[in-house]
Amino acid sequence: MKPPSSRLSVLLLVSLAAVMIATRFHHFGTALNLPDASMAVFFLGGLSLREHLYFGMFMVLAVVLDWISVSYAGVSDFCVTPAYSFLLLAYAVLWYGGRWYAGRLQASVGSLAGALAVALLAAACSFAISNGAFYWLGGRYAQPHMSEYLVRLWQWGPLFVRTTMTYVAIALAGFAVYQRVVVARSTAVER
Repeated sequence: MKPPSSRLSVLLLVSLAAVMIATRFHHFGTALNLPDASMAVFFLGGLSLREHLYFGMFMVLAVVLDWISVSYAGVSDFCVTPAYSFLLLAYAVLWYGGRWYAGRLQASVGSLAGALAVALLAAACSFAISNGAFYWLGGRYAQPHMSEYLVRLWQWGPLFVRTTMTYVAIALAGFAVYQRVVVARSTAVER
């Protein structure tokens, strides 16, 4: 996939930021709220926007949204521990996994499947980093040990990875439709 035009970059930036803002306050989702799309936003941002500056902007947005949710929206600060700083690494895995695959992305089935595979691997690694940092360094567990950690990893990991993959699959389907309809039409008009 070619890097997007500056106009398309702004549209993608605003769209991804809006999705993060709309979903960041609810990790699991409810009947009224979609689950947190932050992991997918970071992967899709790397895949489409690519720039390091945009990664930094999304990191700042995530921290500001967390601060607002804890300070003003009544969200528990249970997860805000010294391990919170590991979200930088966890989100970097997603962003740079997407960025790595960006040059290979096309509207073909094989290319889209490859993007999903990279997203799956990046999401699993990202969750293992954030969850592992919280478990081992967060100070919330008096006697942490590997068997308990693995139980917790398996308890929560599939939910977070599945949510991420759902958002990524929807975005990739939208990309494929855009490529088939809009780009194909504009190419036909130019001929």
